[in-house]
Amino acid sequence: MPLVDGFDDTSILSIGHLGIVAGAYDSLQIAAVIDAALPKTRHHHLSHAQVLKAMVLNGLGFIERRLYLFPDFFDDIAVERLLGEGITRDHLNDDVLGRTLDAIAAYGPTELFNEIVAACLLPTDFGAHCIHIDTTNFSVTGAYEAELDVGEIEITYGHPKDGRWDLKRFVLGMASNQYGVPLFLQTFSGNESDKETILTIIQHLNENLRSDEKVYHVADSAFYTAKNLKTLGQHTFWISRVPATITEAQDLVRTEDPLLPCIDDRYSYQEHCSEYAGIRQKWVLYRSVPMYEREEKTFEKNLAKNLDRARTSLRKLCSREFACEPDARMAAEIWLNKHPRYQFRNLDLATITRKQEKKRGRPKNGEPVQVSYKITAEIEHNPAVLAEERRILGRFVLATNDLALSADELLANYKGQGAVERGFRFLKDKSFRVAEVFLKKPSRIQALAMVMVLCLFIYALTEFRVRRELERTGETVTSQTKKQTQRPTLKWVFFRFRRVREFVVVEEGRRVRRVANLNEELQKILRLLGREYEKYYT
Repeated sequence: MPLVDGFDDTSILSIGHLGIVAGAYDSLQIAAVIDAALPKTRHHHLSHAQVLKAMVLNGLGFIERRLYLFPDFFDDIAVERLLGEGITRDHLNDDVLGRTLDAIAAYGPTELFNEIVAACLLPTDFGAHCIHIDTTNFSVTGAYEAELDVGEIEITYGHPKDGRWDLKRFVLGMASNQYGVPLFLQTFSGNESDKETILTIIQHLNENLRSDEKVYHVADSAFYTAKNLKTLGQHTFWISRVPATITEAQDLVRTEDPLLPCIDDRYSYQEHCSEYAGIRQKWVLYRSVPMYEREEKTFEKNLAKNLDRARTSLRKLCSREFACEPDARMAAEIWLNKHPRYQFRNLDLATITRKQEKKRGRPKNGEPVQVSYKITAEIEHNPAVLAEERRILGRFVLATNDLALSADELLANYKGQGAVERGFRFLKDKSFRVAEVFLKKPSRIQALAMVMVLCLFIYALTEFRVRRELERTGETVTSQTKKQTQRPTLKWVFFRFRRVREFVVVEEGRRVRRVANLNEELQKILRLLGREYEKYYT
């Protein structure tokens, strides 16, 4: 039966922003790396590179489905346009997903991601002046075998950052450059310590990443231990926040010496030298006005709450009996030393007398008695202590073993630590659904972690590319607030493409694919990104 010219209303499929994701996967030439590392076998229709591309499309799909429902994601997606001619939704089944995850696990997720970074990123001018390192953990459900294969992590109970003490978990360590693009990942068992995992990541980075410029490894205070500093020595440059538990740092924070203004007028600083752990280093005390304002609000809000807790603690002390008056006064003094924020408004001792023999009535004259003492007291805030606590709000200490680094450079480099933290928020964002883990084997969880970070890698690089091209050309796009901007988030750009569809019309007896809802601004974005992105919408 000949085809009748016109619109085929059964052919409407979604493209949305997935053409941008597919274009990024192609432009970074990730498929070439995967094909070389995980070559296709004759027995399978799809290569591992094609399956991984499909997983990335799923991971960045903004759907209310978890990654384990992977095949269902493609029910109304233009699969052939995005993945290649002849590929259908039926090719993307659970077995195909598992086969690729197993192949990634067998090759080594960390090693495979390193090869992607080396091939796609390091040859460009996309530098790695600062490498920001952090860890987080992910909860998982289900039972996991106690016996582990070589190289597998242990899915076990640890310290949850999501409050789910009832679930087992694994730890993901990640290193990002100053633009928030991940450069390295490694999975760890669920009970691994941050102090050890961060050191392991830095050591692996030194082995795998090569750079002609000076590189700083930036980490939070969990990294800063005597053991870690001694292990890295003087030649691996690092920047870290100094833990507030170190006495030397506590003394520095309380200094009354004047601070100098930073280039960023919201900060002031004071430089010091330190030999902590036998490593020559520079310590810089900073005062942050924004941090002061945040901490002051919290400080005032908690005053009444903490006073109630202190009064509860004091009532327990006042319920105790002491054998002699000096013991009672010493106990009151010890309590006050443990609660320096308070002072006694009145303090007295009550004498309690009891018969030594358990008989009714008052003791008679001359009858031996047992005497004990109870504390009666009320407390109030110590204004001098509160004033001192307020004075040091907003202060923190940064350290580096590069003595030539200025206070302004040290601060600017450390503030980029938010890049890796934003990456973890990205991975845990429920709208992305790339962090939902419902897999049966630790090895597949490790492989899925690589896919998760690869999604972030593609996302961060594409956002950087959009912003760079807008700045280079002087073009702008409409922001969420209807203003023109050169720094849109990629999530907003993706949202703008949400109505783009593929449909089929019959012209002169031929089925021809068309794209709908691609307005001028969307075409501008695609033009700036380049031909490898545009082809998915033409």
